[in-house]
Amino acid sequence: MAGLITRRGELLAAIRAHGRPLTTQFAAQLLVGAWPSYGRNTARKDLRGLVRQGHLTAVDVDGRRIYHPTSTKGETA
Repeated sequence: MAGLITRRGELLAAIRAHGRPLTTQFAAQLLVGAWPSYGRNTARKDLRGLVRQGHLTAVDVDGRRIYHPTSTKGETA
């Protein structure tokens, strides 16, 4: 089971590969082909979970929530 990839894990990997702030809509587009029925509501839940775990930070800008990836240990920004 060590190789098991979760939906949130795959989303986090895609966000880190993208490397820039993103919206819920863009997060949904990142995994639309990889996970059937992945939409904005599921992306919103996953993004909130990643914020709770400390992998992302959320900021409201012009009425929209923007998610920023946090630095990982050993990574320089």
